[in-house]
Amino acid sequence: MNEFMGLSFIMIGLVFDFFGCLGLVRFPDIYNRLHSSIKCVTMGTCSILFGLFLCKGFTPAGIKALLCILFLLLTSPVSAHVLARSAHKSGVKLWEGSVCDKYAEDKEKDAIS
Repeated sequence: MNEFMGLSFIMIGLVFDFFGCLGLVRFPDIYNRLHSSIKCVTMGTCSILFGLFLCKGFTPAGIKALLCILFLLLTSPVSAHVLARSAHKSGVKLWEGSVCDKYAEDKEKDAIS
């Protein structure tokens, strides 16, 4: 039963990773690409690692997979935020179809204050 659940988590993770990579190629600007890649690839990789944990159990490999999941969940959102903020500060323009720019709104509020 654990093998089946582990393999199903691995397959779900592969699907998430595929769609994250597809979004990385298809989306128009860095901000949309970051959103796609970080969300999908984080969920996909965590799912693959959790499937590995289910297959291996509480062996050294399984515990390392859990530690990697924890590391990914802590570092991926932070790295995406840092990349997006540094791209915005360096002047990378948003796509023409973007609806809002929260960083620019924050900059305007700081300039008024």
